[in-house]
Amino acid sequence: MMQIVFWIAIGIVAYTFLGYGIVIAILVKLKGFFVKKLNPNNNEFLPNVTLVVPCYNEADIIKDKVLNSLGLEYPKERLEIVFITDGSNDHFREVLQEFPQVKLLHDDRRAGKTAAENRAMKFINSPIVVFTDANTILNKSAIKNIVRHFSNEKVGCVSGEKRVLVEQEDSASSAGEGMYWKYESFLKKMDSNLYSAVGAAGELVAFKTALYQDLPEDTILDDFMQSLLIASKGYRIVYEPDAYAMETGSDSTGEELKRKVRISAGGWQSMKRLFFKITPFNHPVLFFQYLSHRVLRWTITPFLLVFIFVANFFLLNHGLIYQLLMVSQLSFYAAALLGYFLESRKLRIKVLFVPFYFCMMNYAVVAGLLRFLKGSQKSTWEKAKRKS
Repeated sequence: MMQIVFWIAIGIVAYTFLGYGIVIAILVKLKGFFVKKLNPNNNEFLPNVTLVVPCYNEADIIKDKVLNSLGLEYPKERLEIVFITDGSNDHFREVLQEFPQVKLLHDDRRAGKTAAENRAMKFINSPIVVFTDANTILNKSAIKNIVRHFSNEKVGCVSGEKRVLVEQEDSASSAGEGMYWKYESFLKKMDSNLYSAVGAAGELVAFKTALYQDLPEDTILDDFMQSLLIASKGYRIVYEPDAYAMETGSDSTGEELKRKVRISAGGWQSMKRLFFKITPFNHPVLFFQYLSHRVLRWTITPFLLVFIFVANFFLLNHGLIYQLLMVSQLSFYAAALLGYFLESRKLRIKVLFVPFYFCMMNYAVVAGLLRFLKGSQKSTWEKAKRKS
């Protein structure tokens, strides 16, 4: 019985991190054979758009963001640029006064990103709203490439691509994040081609304004929740890799781990709130994608990794295969530990980035669960508020 459970656990882990990518690539290929590809996107579709940039005490980078936003290739008379600075107390006003083309929405109340976005939506009159982070740079054709998908009435959300800029001297966590996002981008592209992407990247995401709904202010993954709520209404989430937001990776392993734990806590929170909204009965294809791409990764796989390691000890005398598996596991985790050890001493070996980042991601899922169960799933803005 232990051997059966052991191999089932290995199968689930393998499917979650590698198998799903293979399965969905095959499904997309089969779909291409049986379903004639339609391209309803209209490159001449240029509706009014509002670009919204939430900020908090980011005056040092706001000017670069404004210049990048003003340089986007989209009819100026149809693009409104809005900066939300709720709670900010730095010199953001002085910076933004240089740019009368930019609309400023400010509130002294500091309630977090979700609350700021809920408030900002009351001032949005355009049919399409695009959100982007202040610390990202968009490619010039980003808005055009996103907006053209909304000519299809079935599309309710479009997610751009997040690109992590990795320098040679960057940390292992930063380089690991870059490799992770390359694979994640592949999965999002496959998801979108099959039926719908499963969530959107907050670095660059667009919604039909009429479909946007206010979220509870304690929502951690506002972009993910908003996009999945739209998908639960029967609309598609399209992934557009030719609209991308570039940003640098985390400055340190500690910062990246904090970010991963927060995202994982948000994952648990999102799964709870979406429990009855996306089911195999009302959205079978979307549920399959959601379960395979998100739920398994955010729930049982970290615990299965622990089970596989422990169970392997009890199965060592059941054949050579179990001995080889144990050697493989020990080697993998030793590489991750070595990667952590070297990273703390500013020594970076790229071959160790993958096991190191993989282990950090799975640890973050467990830590995120504990944070969620403790009820501490507040946004970073709210936490900072309590400290100030």
